[in-house]
Amino acid sequence: MGVRVLNLLGEAAADAARAAVPDADVHTHPADAVPDGLTAEVLFSTFSPGPVHARLDGIGIRWMHVPSTGVDTWPRELLGGRTVTCGRGVSAVPIAEYCLAAMLAVEKDIPAIFLSGVPAHWNFHTPMGELAGRTVGLVGLGGIGEAVAVRARAFGCRVRALRRHPGLGAPDGVELATDLADLLGSTDHLVLAAPATAATAHLLDDTTLAAVKPGIHVINVARGSLIDQDALRRALDDGRVARATLDTVTPEPLPEGHWLFSHPQVRVTAHVSWGSPHGLTRINQAIADNLVRYVAGAPLVGVVDPTEGY
Repeated sequence: MGVRVLNLLGEAAADAARAAVPDADVHTHPADAVPDGLTAEVLFSTFSPGPVHARLDGIGIRWMHVPSTGVDTWPRELLGGRTVTCGRGVSAVPIAEYCLAAMLAVEKDIPAIFLSGVPAHWNFHTPMGELAGRTVGLVGLGGIGEAVAVRARAFGCRVRALRRHPGLGAPDGVELATDLADLLGSTDHLVLAAPATAATAHLLDDTTLAAVKPGIHVINVARGSLIDQDALRRALDDGRVARATLDTVTPEPLPEGHWLFSHPQVRVTAHVSWGSPHGLTRINQAIADNLVRYVAGAPLVGVVDPTEGY
């Protein structure tokens, strides 16, 4: 009998696991119906913690995989005592495409240029911007940041990045900023792609927003906690920030009548930048690939540091 797996992610995840490790002993159950007395050393977890996670020690779980990119909603005690991995980078492609779409929408004045009737002038428009030659700034240079960098460079952008561990270097064509002020002062389109931790809480506040290049476009695909939204409103109203495209906000969902819905310089989406027709396949393949590594005793991908929280 091979490695025993408790799978809470449905039959597609079980099929991917068995295809990768044919002798895996995979037990698939709904998260709220895991039988008493079941034991397993591997857990393919749900996206959020639930009652079953209070039983991890009793079940015997040594490795838990969380399919989401972030684990900031998980209590620290559930991240310790065993190896925990997450779906870091699994949604990098669709999120990076969302970021480039947001940049192009700003530069090309979309959707304002779409017609609903005959315009006053044809073949004439106030000059639109170009993405080529713009500076894209990245806060975070993990899977998402690198995917944005590749696509931004293809559009002829200068790409600068800030990462927590600059000693790791940067991909070809990406410059590392010396600090946040350096990055903000040179950036036209800023992408927040860093994890939500104590160190990144309100990374953009009144002080840091005072250092931005006037007219900056802020894109948040990380977590709403990275932005002090009241400070952002002030920066939008006085023109320091020209546009904000926010896929993550605080709280989620926003209440009816929240100012972010109606502000003319803000575009809010419902935490959907990760969406893709290939999303589930990528999630399950990443889990299966890690199962192969686990059985072989190789290092796992996407290991969470319970102290850092990502």
